Amino acid sequence: MNTLLADPVEMIANGAPRVIHNDTELETYSETLFQLTSLKRPNRTQREAIELLTLLVERYEAERYAIPPAEPIAVVRFLMQGQGLKQRDLIAQFGSESAVSMFLAGQRKLTLDQVRKLCSRFKLPADVFMETD
Repeated sequence: MNTLLADPVEMIANGAPRVIHNDTELETYSETLFQLTSLKRPNRTQREAIELLTLLVERYEAERYAIPPAEPIAVVRFLMQGQGLKQRDLIAQFGSESAVSMFLAGQRKLTLDQVRKLCSRFKLPADVFMETD
């Protein structure tokens, strides 16, 4: 057996993390992940466990709870509604209230600069605000 990797069958038999198959396992892994990420100074083994559990949780959630892409207008409207924002609250990201209005009416597409500013404001990746053509 490879010295870098112990016998995976034996590891799993002894309780090593494995692929998540259902929501009960997801909840258990998520709780463990929360406990590990709450540590002030995790050691190397704990950091590796955090990385492994994160990969397993993300994989399961991506397969089970995939979020379909949405049009940028719908995304911005959703964010505005969820945070109780008005058009004027996005002037800093769009440049003017009329630019916000034109975008929300479907008359203009987002510029690269607007995407960057929206990403910064809402702490989201750029692809959330990109067209899904």
